[in-house]
Amino acid sequence: MKMDDLSVPRDPESAAQVDYLSRDRLTALQVERLQRVVQLAYDQVELSRARLTDSGMLPQQIVGLDDLSRLPFTVKQDLRDTYPYGMLACPMAEVRRIHASSGTTGTPIVVPYTDRDLKVWTSAMVRTLHAYGIHAKDVIQNAYGYGLFTGGLGVHYGGEQLGATMVPTSSGSTDRQILVLKEFGVTIICCTPSYFLHLLDRAEDLGVDLRELPLRAGVFGAEPWTEAMRKRVEQSAGIKAFDIYGLSEIVGPGVAAECEQQDGLHIFEDHFLPEVIDPESGEVLPDGEEGELVLTTLSKEAMPLIRYRTGDITTIIPGTCPCGRVLRRIRRISRRTDDMMIIRGVNVYPSQIESALLAVDGTLPHYQIELSRNEDLDQVAVHVEIDGDSDASANGRLHGLVTDALKRVVGLRMEVKLLAPQTLPRSEGKAQRVVDKRPV
Repeated sequence: MKMDDLSVPRDPESAAQVDYLSRDRLTALQVERLQRVVQLAYDQVELSRARLTDSGMLPQQIVGLDDLSRLPFTVKQDLRDTYPYGMLACPMAEVRRIHASSGTTGTPIVVPYTDRDLKVWTSAMVRTLHAYGIHAKDVIQNAYGYGLFTGGLGVHYGGEQLGATMVPTSSGSTDRQILVLKEFGVTIICCTPSYFLHLLDRAEDLGVDLRELPLRAGVFGAEPWTEAMRKRVEQSAGIKAFDIYGLSEIVGPGVAAECEQQDGLHIFEDHFLPEVIDPESGEVLPDGEEGELVLTTLSKEAMPLIRYRTGDITTIIPGTCPCGRVLRRIRRISRRTDDMMIIRGVNVYPSQIESALLAVDGTLPHYQIELSRNEDLDQVAVHVEIDGDSDASANGRLHGLVTDALKRVVGLRMEVKLLAPQTLPRSEGKAQRVVDKRPV
């Protein structure tokens, strides 16, 4: 199946033209691609064919975007149940690359790409970096992990195609990362937000002030982070911190990105068609209402996904962005349907705890949530590092402020443990925010 050339602009000027298409032209493109990708899935993927047949909605019945809600969902378990190649929609000889999830929570999810899939992904990353104001004269230090993880190579090929200079440090080797930041003229850093916080701490130990370097922006993703965390990062490093969204099942990083307005992430909806649904009923919600993000791949050849339930909670922002892009925006992904903790009957998300902690002066953006059980009653202990300059009397007051902030935001009184700086383990990738010690 060959798509039109409009799907793979790779230079920033052509990419920008796609971002500013008229809504009518974009909708026509979406309908055309939706018809094609559903037909591909029906013809080539046994699971998709069975689901579509059971739903009574066949590819030839699709005439407009309103028909999308009549199509069946795809969920993560489907990808695990068909491991490794049960969702493949092309001959193996046409697969040029394979990525996979870590598999830490079960069977890994295998994601194949055709040559065209890789070109689409690179194009999406060019548009992503261009939206941040990154250009060919930038030097990009890419500290996302390379290998089966999609982050490293996705950013790498997008940056090279943009014309920027790529420094592929990958993750880890923190002291060397700081040396590169200091000596290579790096202007852009790409990594998880938690790892950048670790870089900041280690740089301070080494006497390196990132605010004195050419570094001007960071591209942070692969884990939830709050607006409060963004403000801490920007103030501490003297940079603009941009959010990036993606997931391996869809393509990797480059599904959605902020622009320089930093007010929501534009979804590249000529490739990834978004919906927001009620997680319980599955009903599509209107723009402005919070729910679970569902994505349909419109140009994927190797593994097309129809109405994939991401598990990420967000909102489609009504109206248009001041930047002029016609692409719709979603709110920052701060939580997932599967990271909710039910504590004594109260729904609690790590993002709520992070917001409460960072609202209190004197706390540092390093924390961990420990769950335990005492006499069949769930307990929560929040461990948070605090400024090392605080004295004993100030610590007592700080403890009260943190406890009150958590009670106000979350609705529960939690045990609070104030820790000295550098007490909690640092991560070179995604931070482990929750440690569950409850018996199974």
